[in-house]
Amino acid sequence: MNAIDKKIAELGLELPQPSAPVANYVPYVQSGNLVFIAGQVSKIGDELIGGRLGEDLSVEQGQAAAKLSALNLLAQMKAACDGDLSRVKRVVKLGGFVQALPTATAADIPKVINGCSDIMVAIFGDAGRHARFAVSAPSLPLDVAVEIDAIIEID
Repeated sequence: MNAIDKKIAELGLELPQPSAPVANYVPYVQSGNLVFIAGQVSKIGDELIGGRLGEDLSVEQGQAAAKLSALNLLAQMKAACDGDLSRVKRVVKLGGFVQALPTATAADIPKVINGCSDIMVAIFGDAGRHARFAVSAPSLPLDVAVEIDAIIEID
């Protein structure tokens, strides 16, 4: 078990199996040392966090949804790194979408995506600090609360 896997275990996290694509795309593409990971939703197995911020979803529930997306991103990262997350040199960028009503407080959207960002920093330390966007969307696939994509640099 490498240091990253130990950190994941210490945090009490468990990575799911990488999700298969549900349409005409691949889960990730590597170009040079960069890996572009397709959007990962707030669903793992039978656990799905759905809803809209400002309607039936609180910021805290949104952060829990972003955590599920983070676990799915980590599973795809691990697949892209042939099972060795210590190959991740840097989490370069996250792009976060939060399903929200137009009346949702704009300041809450980045707070929701922090549920993912915080995990990346907790696991990878300074290499987990990343550029990011966080925006609202009127609807997301499967009525999930959150979808997040990533760009990472690997060895």
